[in-house]
Amino acid sequence: MPKFAKSLALVLVALPLALPAFAADYTKGTVQKVDARAKKLTIKHEELANLDMPAMTMVFVVADPSMLEKAKEGQAIEFVAERIRGKLTVIEMK
Repeated sequence: MPKFAKSLALVLVALPLALPAFAADYTKGTVQKVDARAKKLTIKHEELANLDMPAMTMVFVVADPSMLEKAKEGQAIEFVAERIRGKLTVIEMK
């Protein structure tokens, strides 16, 4: 059991050091359209490296509908998008 305890202690010490490697990279974009009824944003964006997509304009669903209240057409944003259940989804926005 002491071996297990040492291994666990090592993992607990190393985990906080590894977390920044998992931090999401924000992508710059411009809001083209806000569709509150459909809970979607149309964003003209730079390359989405995590999704292997070139720069383009596309429609995203939002993970949190409150994002729609903050978004305005023509507004420059930074966001994180992921593919969730097959849909391109904005999960973070600033």
